[in-house]
Amino acid sequence: MQKITTRIFHVWLCFFGLLFSSSLLQAAEIKNVRMWLAPDHARLVFDMTGAATHKVFTLDNPNRIVLDVEQASLNASLTNLGLDKSPVKQVRSGKNGKTLRLVLDLKRPVRPKSFALKPNQKYGHRLVLDLYEKETLVKAKKSAEPKAVSGRDIVVAIDAGHGGEDPGAIGPGRVREKDVVLAIAKELKRRLDATPGYQGKLTRTGDYYISLRGRTKAARKQNADLFVSIHADAFRDPRARGASVWVLSSRGASSEMGRWLARKENSADLIGGVGSVSLEDKDDVLASVLLDMSMTASREDSRSIARQIHGNIKRFAKMHKAHVEQAGFVVLKSPDIPSILVETGFISNPGEAAKLKTRGYQKKMAEAVFKGITQHFERKPPAMTYIAQRKAADNRTYKVVKGDTLSVIASRNGVSLAALRKANNLQHDRIRIGQVLRIPTS
Repeated sequence: MQKITTRIFHVWLCFFGLLFSSSLLQAAEIKNVRMWLAPDHARLVFDMTGAATHKVFTLDNPNRIVLDVEQASLNASLTNLGLDKSPVKQVRSGKNGKTLRLVLDLKRPVRPKSFALKPNQKYGHRLVLDLYEKETLVKAKKSAEPKAVSGRDIVVAIDAGHGGEDPGAIGPGRVREKDVVLAIAKELKRRLDATPGYQGKLTRTGDYYISLRGRTKAARKQNADLFVSIHADAFRDPRARGASVWVLSSRGASSEMGRWLARKENSADLIGGVGSVSLEDKDDVLASVLLDMSMTASREDSRSIARQIHGNIKRFAKMHKAHVEQAGFVVLKSPDIPSILVETGFISNPGEAAKLKTRGYQKKMAEAVFKGITQHFERKPPAMTYIAQRKAADNRTYKVVKGDTLSVIASRNGVSLAALRKANNLQHDRIRIGQVLRIPTS
């Protein structure tokens, strides 16, 4: 009987020991708080010593957001978070038993979205609270349908990888991928904007995070003719080096096509660029055909541009592979927008990291991408763009008929006699009936 009693006592002791140790494991501490500002939302990140259960709700009059974190304590400052340009007036804290309550006093109503992140190579446990501006959440169906504008610019969406909470790869000397690629992206935009007929649009203009799908959505919202994502590679072996250019693989294209067709009934997304169409009112066969045509054209253009850029970069940098590579990267999966990804080098390689952080090398890389883009579009410009119209004007011809003189043809087409002679390599003004003359741009 005594043995049984002793055994029961040990069982209860173990049981209460497990409960006690479990409560200790569940207790988490917030050790740091950071804020990141993006154009459409603000992000609060809470660094924690462990996982914790939480819930979020809003209160009115005045506008507040309440974040309750169970079994948690605060060991971080809530001041100097850089709230000036954010929708948050102040953050304060309190305790409700073992629950930590954080209250955000708001300047204006926002929609909160929260989620927990597990530890990775760079961070421990994190709790993320995104605050979305309400005006950005209201979208009229098909309101973003692009209109064809005669003589418009070719729009290039330039995506600097990573940002904000996600620094990307970190190289020797603490060179951060997110900083290097943003500098290259801004230089590429400057070059495009300075060239008649082109316009660069950055998916992010500062140090904040955008989701992978959010980047392609931004390109679609900008009615982009091309999407270029810029990154810097990394590998555990610091000897790995070389730039690379990527396009979407066949497997990645097939999976994305299936994704679009599966959600077409509930999607207002459009395909086909300017003058694009929706899939939602099409039967399955027609939707499949339209999407396949759009993706085929997009992938052909992607490969063409990627080859040009690959050739330009290899003139001054070592390439990781001698050819354009293929993968199923999410940022390459726009069915109707030619998309490429440029890895500018291995930031984990000391030599390449040293180059990538210099302004001169960043300009050289941006120039290589810029030339690849313009080389493609000068050969194959989208319809109704300024480049297409200029190209058509450069290719104008006139067939000589009875009664024509060179001076009359020049006057009728608004060009000088000298320019008409030069365009046709004429040493004199004699012409013959049936002769085809090239009319230069006035």
